[in-house]
Amino acid sequence: MSRELDQTDWRIIAELQEDGRLSFKQLGTRVNLSPPAVAERVRRLEESGVIAGYRADIDPVAAGQPLSAFVQMRCATGRCLLKTTRADDFPEVVEIHKLSGSSCSMLRVRVTSMAHLEGLFERLGEHGEMNTHIVLATEYEGRAVQPPTEEARTVTRSAGWSA
Repeated sequence: MSRELDQTDWRIIAELQEDGRLSFKQLGTRVNLSPPAVAERVRRLEESGVIAGYRADIDPVAAGQPLSAFVQMRCATGRCLLKTTRADDFPEVVEIHKLSGSSCSMLRVRVTSMAHLEGLFERLGEHGEMNTHIVLATEYEGRAVQPPTEEARTVTRSAGWSA
């Protein structure tokens, strides 16, 4: 992005994270801009990649997937999950994070039952060592992106990184 986000951009982002279906008229009223002005700001945020898309927020429990787990993987040589499979092979995987350190990746999975989870663990185990963690409760899921604090900006600048 070529310019730093200003306070109005962050107000637009906050409103859209709360309700991505707002009309430009509704959004403009909330952030004190005209509909054409807010539409232009949203367009620039989309083009710069700050707004990456719009989606429905689905409750996995209500959708029949009440169990979730994290799986740390340490893949065997030549069996790397990220290189030897496709996303369609593991529809239960909702996130994959490549890691530094002794584990190569962290997966977040959602399943319908303990039997389903056991079967998934068996399939994933073909790729290497696993360390699994069943989620008992989740706080802050889907937490909105917030503007950086002044402290974070100061630390970033002093480290020589651009904010």
